Amino acid sequence: MLQNQGGIMVILSSPSGVGKTTLANKLASNLNYDILLEMPIENPFLENSYRNPNQSALAAQLFFLFQRVQQLEELKQKSIFEPVRIADFILEKDRLFAEANLNNEEMRLYDKVYEHITIDAPIPDLVIYLQAPVEVLMARIERRGLKFERYLTQEYLTKINDAYSRFFLDYDKSPVLIINAAEIDFESSEDDLEMLITKIMSNPKGKTFINLQPSIF
Repeated sequence: MLQNQGGIMVILSSPSGVGKTTLANKLASNLNYDILLEMPIENPFLENSYRNPNQSALAAQLFFLFQRVQQLEELKQKSIFEPVRIADFILEKDRLFAEANLNNEEMRLYDKVYEHITIDAPIPDLVIYLQAPVEVLMARIERRGLKFERYLTQEYLTKINDAYSRFFLDYDKSPVLIINAAEIDFESSEDDLEMLITKIMSNPKGKTFINLQPSIF
């Protein structure tokens, strides 16, 4: 079982549409954990970066970086006796997206900014990496209808999906549950959620690949 010592269990996904924030909220509610969410809707550059990355990609990435630093700083100010927290982001995600979205000159500037920021991110107790094919992501994005996501393309989602896959080949800071989320519904199926909670509480080690079967009923 995860230790209740102020650690963070991170919900980490492929690109938008896989269901990480929904799952984070469900787990927090069921396990009575605090929750820490990224707030893409607060990023004033995000929609335009999807529409015209040559104009706004760097601004969008720097906004997310500063937002992340602020969130982690606020987290550090809280008592170590706070409950385990569930987050729907991991710090390394920022560089993953920066490398995928920025050109060489922008990446050099991003690196310079990053070098001058003090970031003391806690190591997650557990990372949950949700996978789904691009076609599934596109369908879910269209279904939820968020305005800033309307310019996401299949090409872009494929690029981010591939970036996540490469990232987790070498990730070894924390145990990782890699879950095929293409056919499961954590939002409406309590059975799917209970299956995952059982896996979480089994104290997984290393990388564990999970192919949960969708509930019949």
